Amino acid sequence: MGDFANATEAASLAVQFDQTGQADKAVECYRTAARLLDRVRDRFPPDKQEEVRRKVREYLERATVLKEQQERAQQAESERGMQQCYFLMQQALDADEADQKDSALQLYTQAVELAVSIKASDPEIKAKIKGLAEQALDRAEDLKGIKRIGSLSISEQKRPAVTPTRPVLQRDQSVHLKVSGKQATYSEEEKEVLRTTSNINNNCFLPFMDVDLSERFQYAIPFEDRASALKLSSKQEKEFDCWIRPHEICTDPKMIVGEHVDCFSIKQTIVSDCSFVASLAVSALYEKRFNKKIITSIIYPKNKSKSPVYNPFGKYMVKLHLNGVRRKIIIDDRLPYSKYGRLLCSYSSNKNEFWVSLLEKAYMKVMGGYDFPGSNSNIDLHALTGWIPERSAIRNGEADFNADALYEKIRTRLERGDVLVTVATGALSDAEAERTGLVATHAYAVLDVRLANGVKLLKLKNPWSHLRWRGNYSELDLSHWTPALRALLNYDPDSAAQYDNGVFWIDYASILNFFDVFYLNWNPEMFQFTYCIHQKWDAGTGPAKDAYNIGENPQFSLHVQGRGAVWLLLTRHITQIDDFRDNKEYITLLVYKNGRRVYYPYDPEPYKDGIRINSPHYLCELIIGEGSADKYTLVVSQYEKSKTIFYTLRAYATCPFTLSKLEPYPHKKTLNGEWSGRTAGGCENHRATYPNNPKFIITVPEARTPCNIVVELKGPKQYQIGVDARVEVLDDPNVTAPFLKESSGAYRSGFVVLELRNLPAGRYILTPSTFYPGQEGPFFLELRSTCPLTCEGRN
Repeated sequence: MGDFANATEAASLAVQFDQTGQADKAVECYRTAARLLDRVRDRFPPDKQEEVRRKVREYLERATVLKEQQERAQQAESERGMQQCYFLMQQALDADEADQKDSALQLYTQAVELAVSIKASDPEIKAKIKGLAEQALDRAEDLKGIKRIGSLSISEQKRPAVTPTRPVLQRDQSVHLKVSGKQATYSEEEKEVLRTTSNINNNCFLPFMDVDLSERFQYAIPFEDRASALKLSSKQEKEFDCWIRPHEICTDPKMIVGEHVDCFSIKQTIVSDCSFVASLAVSALYEKRFNKKIITSIIYPKNKSKSPVYNPFGKYMVKLHLNGVRRKIIIDDRLPYSKYGRLLCSYSSNKNEFWVSLLEKAYMKVMGGYDFPGSNSNIDLHALTGWIPERSAIRNGEADFNADALYEKIRTRLERGDVLVTVATGALSDAEAERTGLVATHAYAVLDVRLANGVKLLKLKNPWSHLRWRGNYSELDLSHWTPALRALLNYDPDSAAQYDNGVFWIDYASILNFFDVFYLNWNPEMFQFTYCIHQKWDAGTGPAKDAYNIGENPQFSLHVQGRGAVWLLLTRHITQIDDFRDNKEYITLLVYKNGRRVYYPYDPEPYKDGIRINSPHYLCELIIGEGSADKYTLVVSQYEKSKTIFYTLRAYATCPFTLSKLEPYPHKKTLNGEWSGRTAGGCENHRATYPNNPKFIITVPEARTPCNIVVELKGPKQYQIGVDARVEVLDDPNVTAPFLKESSGAYRSGFVVLELRNLPAGRYILTPSTFYPGQEGPFFLELRSTCPLTCEGRN
């Protein structure tokens, strides 16, 4: 029985290696134990032979499982290496394009070294890695001016001496939109913003580029996304049994059943994402009604007709609009399953259709897991479709709220396919919820809006696919549903009452009474031109509150060339679910009619004074008509700024325009001073003491162009302060002085600005002062200029 003893010892070693994670040794020992045990099986009594067979099968099956796990881990490791190599190449190409040769050479070399270190068994991955390495090596050789570097084995065939091409991010958002202005590619600052905000909830979601259309979807074993075992909500955890794939639920899984997705089949379960499910519903209805793929077009892989298809290998790619650009999200098809035999995620009531569950999984991956704090449909629909978000609060009874105009806008534009609409309730008491059939703080999909025989009606869908409105024009309302109205809307309340699918009619008056807000997402196809800028606003730049000074806020110049509509969308990038869960950052956009930098928030009065809102999106709409200004200044504002924000400013227009950042003057000097005793001389009204104020001599050097200077004076807020400028002497006596005296104007609390433009070379005297004499305290003079200055104090 030597073989049996050896089999026993091999099995014991296999278990030890298995428990300690030594997969190679465990596989070898399991297979050895199975082989030796099978060899001695006939020596056992007949009643024991079946038990031996089971043991043999058990060892072989465990060996197979371990081998497959090992192969998956190796494949995942090689794929990660390939992605890292790809990113190094992108950075190298960026540096190369910017003529940063040393950085580019270092990055190319790192890409080659990384490629050499990747141990890939998959031939396709090997080929991709080799191709990247060859590109990197070729360009590195060109930069170093030698024929070969490193020890990588590369084909000796002659290759064309061209710089590698790379995918380029464009500023358009939809195929039809034209990029307005000259600058088509992103600056280094913008690329860094997009790179930084690619890391969302501890996952990296890179911008979607054309190269991603060749994403690989076939694997030797079912694809498993290591990051896709998403955190479950507490409600899910109570029922959770396992992660399950579509082919384990039904025999013929499909991505979509039928020609079009069906809004009525979408059902929310215990994930608290009613706004997302309502967004899916209105998008699906739009696809069917207008035969335009706005929701299914974001799912990959696709067939020849560009429709998403079920992938038996379990890998999918979803394209979502996140943090300023379209980004790719990779998921596998494992879904949470209940011990009671049901999916613990949103799903389609078409039992073998999975587009709903997989889109939700992709969005939940971005949002950090199924333990989702909730959202609103503006955010969700923008992520899904890229349509322009607008929040329209229902403020019934307020003088500036035109309920009739809002209804008519929604009715006519929904009919034309210009907008997707959801509507949400606010807080409701338990008694109100029970009486009305409505759910508190809940989103509903708006499926239709009809003016029927003078009655304003809306057709809504509860994402739960059950629980309906119980008031006027519900299926329970026998008085309002006249035969004429039933015929006009093709609706039979008696039939509807037989089955609760969550769909109901409701009158607009009840909407105004029980709902809080409409979320409108507008079709970008209404516009022809677009342009966007991605920026960051450092926490330390400018005051925490911009009630007095907006001079250091990010500012942009908008020049409109024609007449039409311009919509400006400010989007704050969010990278952590805690920020999303408890968003304390309030942003807005202020619009002024001048196109130059603005320093005071209300001087001049803003043309559009934005409302500060803690949503990631803020929309400002401009109508440029006859007699309208054509140049505007856009100012990003943040209430009680506490941390650095990353943001995107995107403009949509029906006419050409240019949008550019208003950069501060490049040269900066800060001067410290103090009003104290005799030098606290007060303003010019006090002629005897005004000359005693501190003075600073500013020397403007000779230059090809006159110098522009902005002087900012900051002092104690309890004082009204101001600053004057006088010409002391000009270098060229033949040049006429640009002014005798310039003043910052009316004295202001704690902060004033003086702009001096087109200054010839010479010396100028700056005099900061408080309004009254004897007001003592420190002050700061900050000078920004287009040319270098020298400054000195004068007593």
